[in-house]
Amino acid sequence: MTAAALTVILADVQTLDPAQPRAEAVLVGGGRVLAVGDHTEMRALAPQATTLDHRDRLLTPGLCDAHTHLVSYGFSLSQLNLHGVSSVPEVQRRLEERCATVPAGQWVVGGGFLLSQLGLDGYPDAALLDRVSPHHPVLLYSRDLHLAWANSLALRLAGVHEDTPDPEGGQVVRPLGTLLEHATGLVARAIPAPDWQGTLEAAQRGAADLRSRGFVSTHTMAYESPESPRALATLAHQGELPLRVWACLPHDRLTLARELGLGPGSGGRFEFGGVKFFADGALGSRTAWLHAPGFADGSGTGIALDSPELIRELGREALQLGFTPVTHAIGDRANTELLNAYDDLRTLAAQRGLRLRVEHAQHLRPEDIARFEGLTASVQPIHLQADGQMIRTLLPHLEAGSYPFRRLQDAGALLAFGSDAPVAAPDVQATFRAATTRLADDGLPLAADEALTPGEVLHAYTRSPALAVGWHDEGHIVPGARAAFTLWDTLGGQAEALVLDGGR
Repeated sequence: MTAAALTVILADVQTLDPAQPRAEAVLVGGGRVLAVGDHTEMRALAPQATTLDHRDRLLTPGLCDAHTHLVSYGFSLSQLNLHGVSSVPEVQRRLEERCATVPAGQWVVGGGFLLSQLGLDGYPDAALLDRVSPHHPVLLYSRDLHLAWANSLALRLAGVHEDTPDPEGGQVVRPLGTLLEHATGLVARAIPAPDWQGTLEAAQRGAADLRSRGFVSTHTMAYESPESPRALATLAHQGELPLRVWACLPHDRLTLARELGLGPGSGGRFEFGGVKFFADGALGSRTAWLHAPGFADGSGTGIALDSPELIRELGREALQLGFTPVTHAIGDRANTELLNAYDDLRTLAAQRGLRLRVEHAQHLRPEDIARFEGLTASVQPIHLQADGQMIRTLLPHLEAGSYPFRRLQDAGALLAFGSDAPVAAPDVQATFRAATTRLADDGLPLAADEALTPGEVLHAYTRSPALAVGWHDEGHIVPGARAAFTLWDTLGGQAEALVLDGGR
């Protein structure tokens, strides 16, 4: 290796290596960390190396968003953005403005609203959208993506009417307009599918946006079209994927993976490694699966989706093929039932060297927290900011067990932080604030004793996601590790990716 191929990075280095937590410089070559130490030592090892002088900044292992829907996030960046709307009139105003720029008959898709902030007594109906969108079919997703709001033209084009039966795992709310869980697909399937070029561009947008925020990798969680992972794999093959991506298969494609001989561990910028399940819905849509007494507003105990029996059966098959079972579980009963299923899979997972994952683990009974020992708890601190007021209103009996990061960590769970983009923006600064202050958007703390230190947040954003998926060469700065870093003005502040691993 020539001297010109070597780089010395000077910075305040936080390595996440217990044997050498801090350093002054890192020597990089061939896309890998070669040595870590003080600046005179590194310059002596490679006197002709290129020097990157960042001594006024902090250098850490590169950030990983452990829960995104990456291509969907890319699409969302060009759709109608309803994050932060606080009333139905504001939704109507934004929708009317978008319709004015779109040809009649063309679909308008968007999302990001919170049902609890619209000032309604129940679910919204189609008539509220019809007033400002009579000539455009409209489908708007709630922030959690477990509820969709359609206008009459969209419902008519999709063939949904008053006598349409509820699909399994979903509900068509009457009067028409709101669709819950699997019922959202009744209308979504009527939207013309994007062409290949559009999907490829969405994949590029989503990945580029994460990279611009300081991320070097992500775990993408399925719940997307089959073309989405193909687009990411194509970008990786072309050397145009700016992130390392670990992807999940929907569980209904597990049989196809077995028949094709697909397995995890490609070692490149893109690989399949997980199989995704959904135990329930979400808080904001009132579809999280709860133990009695359920939601305090009387809306019930939520919706169970993939059964524990299915998760147990297909989870075992996934493990045998080398895939990690990855399950969305938000409500306290969803987590109880999932933990019961996972108890039957722990021995096989250990034999295969895989760590079972729970996505969200959002509302837990005290007796279930200890059962997370040895599991990955893939959680999203940024969600507690918007959820705090809802939790106090809808789940007051579970407030102390909501987003219990400190107790999960103390129980032996591996905390891996993400955003669930496009459900929430992959906002590094907001995630640090949420995890360290526990302050919700209403200014009140949520279970304040569950707060983490900035150093613990960094670990959950770097080393833990790497360990969760078996990336032993990522998430710490040690010889042999991937040369993928994040530069900071201060920890939890502005972040910038610095990747010297040979990819773009």
